Parts: sequence; C-alpha cells; structure tokens
Amino acid sequence: MPDPITPPSPQLFFETINAFQKTGALKAAVDLGLFGAVGHIPSTVTEIASRIQCPERGLRILCDSLAIFGFLIKEGTHYSLTGDSAVFLHPDSPAYIGGAVRFLLAPGLTEAFSDLASTVRNGRIHTSEHGTTAADHPAWVEFARAMGPMMMPAAMGAAALLSLDPSRNTRILDISASHGAFGIAVAQKNPRTHLVALDWEAVLEITGKNAAAAGLASRFSKIVGDAFTVDLGADYDLVLVPNFLHHFDIADCTRFLRRAHAALRPGGQILIVEFVPNEDRITPPPAASFSLVMLGTTPQGDAYTFAEYQRMLAEAGFNAAALHALPPTAQSAVIAVA
Repeated sequence: MPDPITPPSPQLFFETINAFQKTGALKAAVDLGLFGAVGHIPSTVTEIASRIQCPERGLRILCDSLAIFGFLIKEGTHYSLTGDSAVFLHPDSPAYIGGAVRFLLAPGLTEAFSDLASTVRNGRIHTSEHGTTAADHPAWVEFARAMGPMMMPAAMGAAALLSLDPSRNTRILDISASHGAFGIAVAQKNPRTHLVALDWEAVLEITGKNAAAAGLASRFSKIVGDAFTVDLGADYDLVLVPNFLHHFDIADCTRFLRRAHAALRPGGQILIVEFVPNEDRITPPPAASFSLVMLGTTPQGDAYTFAEYQRMLAEAGFNAAALHALPPTAQSAVIAVA
C-alpha cells in the first residue's frame, strides 16, 4: 500500500532510466581534461574554455551538470573542484582514477547490459559476445593499465592485515596479478619477500613494469598461464587472490582454492579480496550490487557471501577464515590458514 506520508513518485524511475546521461557527462569531463582545467583555484567558464579550447555554451552546460551531480562546486559564476574530485579526478593527483573510465566504459562491458533480459532468460551470457573470462582477453590489458590507482587503497589495507616472518625469506604468489597493486603492497611492507605474479603474458608486462617502478625488480618473477591449469609452484607463505573468484561458480572457486592450498607451505595463508555482500544479498549496496556486474559479464560469476567463502575454503582444506573490511573501499578481505 502507498505510504500516506510519502506519496508515490516516479523520480527513481527517471533517475535510473536516464543514468546514462550522468555517465556520459563524467566521461566527457575526463576526456576533455576538465577537472585539470578547473584546477585548484575557482574559475569561470571563460577561463576554463580558454584552457581546453572549447566553446563556452557546451562547457557551461557540462560544468553546471557536474555541479548538479556533485563533481564540481558552483559559487556565482565560478566553478571549483569538490574534495573528492581534487583527489581522484585531477590528473596531477597521485590518487587519480580517471584512467579507469577506459576500462569501465569499454564496449565489451557496457554492451553486456544492453539486453540483460536475454541473459536472465538464458541463465548466462553468450561468452563469445561479452564474456571476459576467456584466455588472454584483451580487456585485462586495459584493466592492468587503468585500474592500479583505484586498487591502491584496498591493496594497502590488505597488506596491513598481513604479518610475514621478518626473520627469513618468504614467498608470495599473486593470482591474476594484473596491475600488481596487491602483491607490490605486501612485498614493499616485507623486505625479505619474493613476489611471484601469475597472469597472461601481455598483462604481466605491465605487472613487471609496475613492480620495477616500486623497486622490486630483484624480488619479482612471473608465471604465465591459466591459474586453473598452470604449475603454481609450492612452499609459498602467502597466496593472494584479489578480484578473481567472482568470475566463477562455487564449484570452480573451490577447485581453484584446492590448488592454492596445495601451493602453500603448512601454516601458510590465503588472502582473498572481493565484494562480499551480507547474507541478505542486498546490503551493503556497493558490494551487493556487484552481482549484477557478474551477471552481465561472466558465464557463472557472482558476489559471494562470507558464509559461502567459509564453506569453499573449508572444502579446500583451509581453516580459521576471517572477514576484514577494507575501508574506504567497498571491498573486503577474507583470510584463512592452510
């Protein structure tokens, strides 16, 4: 029944059906370099237009829209960056994540949601069209190039949860290493640790460059191939599994976790980084809504609850599974012992 205090409204419908306009405005701002052009001193449209060589009409409308959406502040005729925009969208910021637009809005991802009804009817996507789990999928090269800065808060938070033995040399295996942010963060914290990164060859070229830039060239090696079939090696102190398991169903996740368990020395740890919803699967919204991304882009992926991770880990031979939030991100770490 309608709430007599809050009458029915179509506002949510219109906000949702037109959400692509907000996405388009943000992408345009990143493509134009608008946040850098606004800079750290309040600027008028005329001043911003001269910096990026655009006609004023379109720029005014775009800036006003970004102010409405919360990316800019408008006072009188001057625009300035919000605190969030200054940190994450100004190109000179070390936390800049604007480059992630290329991956997050790539056609292979956005087109996956153009006919979601068919995916629901069929029970899965057509992998030849939209799946990103295929071997050497080019999307992961772009992911490695663009997403590293976005992953740094979660990587630093995960590294802070771990304690490796400082009295001896240790080894860590970073599964689906990509940009390498998670393995690099752990290795930088533990100077006697050797980092082994696993991914496809083209992706590992980026991982290796990032590791070298972080001063880890002499403590870095790689394994090229499929995490489900390639020889992982053995006697690792830690296996990192960041943002990997959500691509697969529970049976395949458990199968992989058995491989990870076999690669660890007794007492070694596994650290999984994922979007972990509560048991109701609708809270917290940023983590719970990740299931929809997996519905649109993977054959059988999902966002799994902690209880599901506990069961998978136990079946694979792990114990003492614990869940840790990784603020300020929407992700969590699940740590267990071999």
